[in-house]
Amino acid sequence: MTQIKKSEYEVLATFRYALRQFLRFSEEAARDAGLTPQQHQALLSIKGFPDRDQITIKELAERMQIRHHSAVGLADRLTARGLLKREPSTADRRQVYVTLSARGLALLEQLSSAHKKELRRILPELQNLIEQLSAEK
Repeated sequence: MTQIKKSEYEVLATFRYALRQFLRFSEEAARDAGLTPQQHQALLSIKGFPDRDQITIKELAERMQIRHHSAVGLADRLTARGLLKREPSTADRRQVYVTLSARGLALLEQLSSAHKKELRRILPELQNLIEQLSAEK
């Protein structure tokens, strides 16, 4: 096992700090928009699912890394707020798809725009840290 240098610890710590700052930004932006960070992540997980704009509760649970019953409760709360729509599967009546409502999409677009702006701001620092980690031997 290679011994890790002090400089590598410093870069790793700085990288972790930068990630935590972004996550804090994200959490605060969600709260300012009237959502919990988990609700924001759910909206993003649904809209950002590859090749579809609707997903099953099982897929939502997997994307969120939460238990199925927790995903059901999360979808229930978002539906009650008018941010999601539920649609039964035409192929399998046991499956339910969730998709963003117009209101949910508008809120997600607002948050995603702010997140893209913040990522563009911090990207040079993150790239520099990644390059330092890649170069260290």
